Amino acid sequence: MDRLADVLTVVALGFVALRLVEGVRHARSRRGRELLLSIVRGIRWRHFWPVPLVLTAVVTAASVLLLVPGLDWGWWSALGGTGNPVMGDTERTSGTALEWLVPLVFITLLALALPLFAHAEERMFRTGAELWSPRRRALKVVQFGLIHTLIGIPIGVALALSIGGAYFMAVYLQCFRATGSQTEATLESARAHTVYNATIVSFVLAILVVDVIW
Repeated sequence: MDRLADVLTVVALGFVALRLVEGVRHARSRRGRELLLSIVRGIRWRHFWPVPLVLTAVVTAASVLLLVPGLDWGWWSALGGTGNPVMGDTERTSGTALEWLVPLVFITLLALALPLFAHAEERMFRTGAELWSPRRRALKVVQFGLIHTLIGIPIGVALALSIGGAYFMAVYLQCFRATGSQTEATLESARAHTVYNATIVSFVLAILVVDVIW
């Protein structure tokens, strides 16, 4: 069983690494660079100040939901991983140099293409929301959270991430009402999403650095 878990862990990390490398390659392409710069150059203070409030709500909700039997399950943790495989953190590498090297490489790759990953999710879950009914918007918000179970995040945490999805939805709709443009609204919600994700990545990186030092 341990041998199977080791194989599945390597497969999962390999798949994530491939996706991250593809994201970096896209970020280096002409279209990718243009989109990335369009997102980053438009980031303002309004994208930063709500993040601590949103993350506090997400963490609080996740803490409660994880107490519900069954909602604490995620396939990555079942394999001995912690967090999610995008960060490359797993008990399988505990006590070795890979314990910090793999997460460091994964976080670096993720950071290089973070705005593009955020934009892709915003196109999937927010673009066109101005035409949706309140019920469909709510469903999309929940779907946004639950899709994270595919990358191994526990079900309860994934549901809590719907709060972030609701925040991005509000940003999208506010911008659309102001501009009347789906493109601009998607870029605006992608900026909010990028800052939100960057805050999480920075926090994880800080923890990793402290662990290595101490």
